[in-house]
Amino acid sequence: MKRSILVLFSVAIAFGTIANGQFEKAMGASIPAIFSSQSAEDLQEVINRLSRIGESEKTRWEPYYYTSYGYIKMSGFYKSQEDKDKYLELAISEAEKGLAVDGGNSELVSLKGYAYMMQLTIDPGTRGMTYSGLAFEQLNKAVALNPQNPRAHYLLGRMQHGTAQFMGGGDGGACKSLATAKNLFENAASPKNPFAPSWGEETTNSAIADLCGN
Repeated sequence: MKRSILVLFSVAIAFGTIANGQFEKAMGASIPAIFSSQSAEDLQEVINRLSRIGESEKTRWEPYYYTSYGYIKMSGFYKSQEDKDKYLELAISEAEKGLAVDGGNSELVSLKGYAYMMQLTIDPGTRGMTYSGLAFEQLNKAVALNPQNPRAHYLLGRMQHGTAQFMGGGDGGACKSLATAKNLFENAASPKNPFAPSWGEETTNSAIADLCGN
């Protein structure tokens, strides 16, 4: 009896190891594809793959994060407000699924703010009051949850600049936020989680050059 229990325990460990290996392989292939996809069709294929990973690995937030990011990117392939909104709402939904797994995750909260910011840009004149509040709420929350998250500061800086320009000038604190993001990127330690987000340093430097003059 003891031997049978030991065998079952060993099988369970082996199965877990296999499952972990499959997750790592699938994520390792899917994450670069999210960033490199150059068409809506290719991107949707990667998103579908990540959705299946999320369904099978219900305790991991990372598949939801990259699915959400993928839908934000997907919105850029379309011109109509209806299509853009559809994919940005899906991005918010996926981020919320991830937050159901890890409710205090600054990266996921940042993506919600990013999606709201992109919805605002569709029609700033009529959406400003609603979506600027939603975007600032999420981005400030993301910074508060993890002040060391450079993407939260970068996205907040973009939001601050856009709002200030719409309201009539200045930078609204954008250059300070972007400088913080730049410093955090430059001094970031290697993440313990190999699937943690790492994007944003290049776009932060470009934003500083374009918006802050240095």
